[in-house]
Amino acid sequence: MLFDQCRLTNYHLKQTMMKKILVITAAVAGFLTASAQSHHDRYSTHAEFGVKAGLNIANLHVQNTGSPDAKLGFNAGGLAHIHLSKHFALQPEIMYSGQGAKQTVANTDYKTNLHYINVPVLAQFMVDDGFRIETGPQLGILASARQKVGGTSTDVKDSYKTADFAWVFGLGYITHMGLGIDARYNLGISNINNVSSTNVNNRVFQVGLFYQFRKM
Repeated sequence: MLFDQCRLTNYHLKQTMMKKILVITAAVAGFLTASAQSHHDRYSTHAEFGVKAGLNIANLHVQNTGSPDAKLGFNAGGLAHIHLSKHFALQPEIMYSGQGAKQTVANTDYKTNLHYINVPVLAQFMVDDGFRIETGPQLGILASARQKVGGTSTDVKDSYKTADFAWVFGLGYITHMGLGIDARYNLGISNINNVSSTNVNNRVFQVGLFYQFRKM
């Protein structure tokens, strides 16, 4: 009975967090749309699509114990850059992201490999010279999880929650040709631990290249 109540409580908390992120996303989109309508300039609303890939420096923050060592991974996917005005844009993406952490204990290597499909929705403020400041919510769906101890790899997907919620902070630069570079920090908000009450959160620094197909 207690286990069922805990599961019900976790379900309600997850639903509440999802609703909050959706409300924030809608508010950001509404603000940007209103800003776009108030700017009477030559930049009309339009969408440009693109691809991107880069390097992850990922870690896990464990409650009361700090963090293990960071591990390298990569990210890749596509984007839609919705240009709302001269200075504002909304950019949803669908990205694969390799995350997790590693640690060496008693000369034994432990590595947690978490594979996510991330969907960030970012509000961007753009400067005339190509620089961008961006922030927004991100939903991550866990595709697979494996724990590697020495040379043995084990499926541990049941130990982690399917959904991960994060907030993204980033900077970027794009050239007139559509080639760009960006750097981001993904701050995990939700607890991804599915086996105990100890909070575990994703922490990911990303740097990468993107190409945005320019409007003709």
